[in-house]
Order: sequence, then structure tokens, then C-alpha cells
Amino acid sequence: MIIGVTGGIGSGKSTVARAFGDLGAGWVDADDVAREVVAPGEPALAAITERFGEQVINEDGSLNRAALRQIVFDDPTQRAWLESVTHPRIRERLLAHLERLSATSPYVLLVSPLLFESGQDALVNRTLVVDVPEHEQISRTLARDKVSETQVRAILAAQLPRYERLSRADDVIDNSQGLDFTRQQVSTLDQRYRNSKT
Repeated sequence: MIIGVTGGIGSGKSTVARAFGDLGAGWVDADDVAREVVAPGEPALAAITERFGEQVINEDGSLNRAALRQIVFDDPTQRAWLESVTHPRIRERLLAHLERLSATSPYVLLVSPLLFESGQDALVNRTLVVDVPEHEQISRTLARDKVSETQVRAILAAQLPRYERLSRADDVIDNSQGLDFTRQQVSTLDQRYRNSKT
């Protein structure tokens, strides 16, 4: 069984995935795979460089994600182009990772901030939304990523509204009340997923 884990920026998806991992569940993070497909030597990075120039490349040849983020979140056309280049490659690699993990795990997590927006929910049996209030998303992201509040709000605007994400969830974890409370919810869901035949 594949569980799609999603949530808005700063909601704590990785924290939740690690908690499931501590209980023996395998997981793959779409953000990690997204970084893989734009690593030096990858065709997607060559296409990005061709379109946007050296301004989006660091001195070591890696992608300057902050510079690219600034471009694509300011221009929906550029974001759509970037997604057309990266999303098919990400999907292909995700499937390979999920297949490998499913051989050794009682169930597998696909952690993806854009699970619904990218259509990756079609790859999963159940969806789990990690939820916190929007003001908490903003404050956590500002502290973690050292970006402007304008950028954080642009990222939020590009993601599904909170109410819509929640309405599409099979399961929800409230990640606003501390790690112990989150771990209790993870433990309950872990048992449910292990016993599920879906």
C-alpha cells in the first residue's frame, strides 16, 4: 500500500515521514527526487540552463534553487514550463523508488508537497494531509528557509488552499501541538495502515 503524504509548506511533512520511518515504514520524498533530476549532468538541468541562462547555476555547476524559485514564482508561464520539464522525470523516478521500497516495507509513504497539484495522488492508495494553521506555515518557513514573507506567500498561493487539501484527505495529522502529539497520531495510523488490505 502506498500512502501519499502532503501538506502546505512548513507543515512538517518530513517530521511526520521520519516518525513513520522510526516505526519501520519506507518513504520517498518527492522534494529529494526533484533535486535528483536537476543535479549536474541531468538532462533537466541542461534544459533549465538553456532557458534561463547561467543566472540559475551556482559556481559548482549545481542549480541555484533560490534564483530559479524567484523567476518561476513571479511568472506562472515560466513555472508551467519548469513543471513540464521536471514533473515527468520526477514521476518516473518516484515509481522506481516506490517499487524498490515496497519489497521490504509493510507500506510505503510518498511524501510530496504537490501531491494533488501534480497528479501524484493517482500513484497512491490513501492520502494523508499534515496540517497546521497558515500563520504557523509562514513563521516556520521564514525561520527555516531564510526567504522573504512575500516569497512564502507566493509559494502558499501556488499550492492548494488549506481547506481544499483537507477536503481531499483520507487521513489528517494535526502537527500544531508538539512532537509527542504528532507521534501519537503517527502510531495510530501506522497500526491502521499495517492492518489495511487496500
